[in-house]
Amino acid sequence: MSPKGAVMICGHGSRDERAVSQFNAMVETMKQTHLADYDVESGFLEFAHPILRDGFEKLKAMGHKKIYALPGMLFAAGHVKNDLPSEVNNFAHDNPDIDVKFGRDLAIDPKLLIAAKDRIEEALVDADDSVSRKETLLMVVGRGTNDP
Repeated sequence: MSPKGAVMICGHGSRDERAVSQFNAMVETMKQTHLADYDVESGFLEFAHPILRDGFEKLKAMGHKKIYALPGMLFAAGHVKNDLPSEVNNFAHDNPDIDVKFGRDLAIDPKLLIAAKDRIEEALVDADDSVSRKETLLMVVGRGTNDP
């Protein structure tokens, strides 16, 4: 069966190898589950390899004429508003025969909140009985943005 299309998952990148490994593990999970019918590549804006252009080039080499570029970042701060569109537009400009569609950031979605709730509850099951649910919280930290 031929793939339905091509998906490029765009990551930020990190100097921390564990963060890069976690991103790559997420991409592998997406390849096997939600995107199993697509050719999927990934790349990073900075601090890690492969870079975004490498992933786009691999999909191009497979013969894809339409690529869905998905930000693998939580919120639409500067990287999703400026840097990723710049990378996507540069690739599209250099490859006018390829239609590149740019998706939105993950944002706050009810599914994300449910996943966070489930993870907190899972962690509490694994914790000793001295931690009560009302003593827990989920903190999401955004660094380096002026977005509200």
